[in-house]
Amino acid sequence: MPGRIDETRPFIPVRVAVLTISDTRALADDRSGDTLAERLAKAGHILAARAICKDDQDEIVSALRNWIADPAVDVVITTGGTGITGRDVTPEAVRRVLDKEIEGFGELFRWISLQKVGTSTIQSRALGGVAGGTYVFALPGSPGACKDAWDEILLQQLDNRHRPCNFVELMPRLTEHIKARPAAAE
Repeated sequence: MPGRIDETRPFIPVRVAVLTISDTRALADDRSGDTLAERLAKAGHILAARAICKDDQDEIVSALRNWIADPAVDVVITTGGTGITGRDVTPEAVRRVLDKEIEGFGELFRWISLQKVGTSTIQSRALGGVAGGTYVFALPGSPGACKDAWDEILLQQLDNRHRPCNFVELMPRLTEHIKARPAAAE
């Protein structure tokens, strides 16, 4: 894969929260959440939080907003609920909190997935974006999809040493569109 790691730069760990969206999973059998937690820790990042919530838009939005507002969370990765069935509402919930969508994330994920699962990738509505200065990525609920998204995209983009560019170096600028409110007249 094009790009390189600039070993002259010190690694900066990011704090990642993992949210599994499922009506049937618990932490004890959450293989996708385990996959993400293991991979991000192996890469040197910090698991800031981990939870499971039901396939319910309002519950997902609430969990996302709590982590987006938490200064101890830089990135939220969800797994599950990105398909096209009636219970799959993760993309709708994520879009309710996003300031900006990173269209290329979903496009690249589906391109990578095409190599693994063929045209079945068309059923994935994986997406990424920025909300309140926090990156949010919504992945399918399979361990394989989580591996592909982490190994092929997020591992590089969440490494500040990745060249020519990466998501981490943009973090200080993600909220520059929010203007400071003028002080009240005395």
